Amino acid sequence: MAGRQPQRTRICDAVVALGVAGGLALGGVSGCGRGGDGDTAGGEAAVVVRGAADALVGAGSSKARTSMEMATGGTRVTIRGEGVYDYRKRIGRLKVLLPQDPSGAPVRRPITELLAPGALFMKNRGAGVPADKWVRVDTGTLSDGNLVTGGATDPFTAAELLRGARTATYVGRTELAGAAVRHYRGTADLHEAAQAASEANKGPLGAAANGFATAEVPFDVYLDDQGRIRKVRHRFSFVNNEESAPVAVASTTLLYAFGTPADVRLPETGDIYVGRIAQQPGEEPGEEPAE
Repeated sequence: MAGRQPQRTRICDAVVALGVAGGLALGGVSGCGRGGDGDTAGGEAAVVVRGAADALVGAGSSKARTSMEMATGGTRVTIRGEGVYDYRKRIGRLKVLLPQDPSGAPVRRPITELLAPGALFMKNRGAGVPADKWVRVDTGTLSDGNLVTGGATDPFTAAELLRGARTATYVGRTELAGAAVRHYRGTADLHEAAQAASEANKGPLGAAANGFATAEVPFDVYLDDQGRIRKVRHRFSFVNNEESAPVAVASTTLLYAFGTPADVRLPETGDIYVGRIAQQPGEEPGEEPAE
């Protein structure tokens, strides 16, 4: 990265590159810190938190807003997204807005992302990809389990991570966007979440358990009186070989307007780009063609 804006640009480039690289941007992730072998925590609070994903399936669908903060070396960037998600079909659509380049370059158009079991589709990716084409990423190859890759955490994966809640404490009642909610705080274990997750998320959560610096994920979650997630915040950490310190990631997902139709259509084969992705600053040379 010599001669470039060092820390912040590197974080931005990593986020932009994550999905298309299919693991290249996270190829430097090391460590496989497994949590302790103790039994999953009992207690009413942990039971309630573990059931949050099932409550979303019961709700059917909703609108979603996402925020992902990445920090290292004293700098911080935030990537925001907004869209809809169908919890029964496990598909969603987000428009992800990248932070402004610190060099003053114009802000790029939002990247449209389609979330589906086993795949992440990205449009307006740039890097030589035609504007009318999608890039497909096989999320089964990602060492972060697609919790960080697209600059947004898949809402249902975020909920299923809570199935691994080892500890949970009831903080109290409050109000969020006009809805009465109960606030819980605790720590989830990615290995246990993978074991308890739906079939589509077992692999991704298991990969994240081995790919992050630690399998323990602190969380804060706000549930409404139907047990549905209104807000959940996870804190991840991974080690990038190019950085002198771990990259701290705080992923926040807001869910609202339950029952909103989520009409999401996945791209046809002919609409998926199969050429070579142009190298961007911060990416390794020789990036393989998209799948």
